[in-house]
Amino acid sequence: MPADMQNKETEAGREQSRSVSPYKAGFLGRCPSCGEGAFFKPMSLDIRDTCETCGFDLSKADPGDGAQVFVILIMGAIAALVGFILIGGMHMPPWAAMTIIFALILFGSIWMLRVFKATLVALQFHHDASEGKLTDEGGDDA
Repeated sequence: MPADMQNKETEAGREQSRSVSPYKAGFLGRCPSCGEGAFFKPMSLDIRDTCETCGFDLSKADPGDGAQVFVILIMGAIAALVGFILIGGMHMPPWAAMTIIFALILFGSIWMLRVFKATLVALQFHHDASEGKLTDEGGDDA
C-alpha cells in the first residue's frame, strides 16, 4: 500500500475519533473513538485493552497521575466544607459527621476517578498526544 494512501486512511480514522466529544466520552466512561463501548473493565478502574464495540486499541492509554491529583484536591475541599457544615453549622456529633464524610470521600473519589481518568485519556486520543521525541536533522533519534 502506498504511503500517501495509508496516511489518508490514518487521517480518516483520526477524524472519526475526533467526532466524539472527549468530555462526553469521559463523563460517560465510553470509548474515545466510537463513543459507544465501555472504557473500563467491569467493576474496576482498569482500562480495557480494546473497545468492545469498534475494536479501538486502548492499550496505549496512559492517564498518568493527573486524575488522582485532581480528585485528591477536589474531594479534600468538599470533605472539609461538608465537615464544617455538619459539625459547626448543624451541631452533629463528630462520629456521625465523620461517618458521612468517610462515605462521601469513598464513593465520590471512585466516581470522580472514573470520570477524570476517562476524560484525560479521551483528550489524549482526541488531540493525538504522545510522548515527545528529540530528533536531529537526519531523522535519527538524538
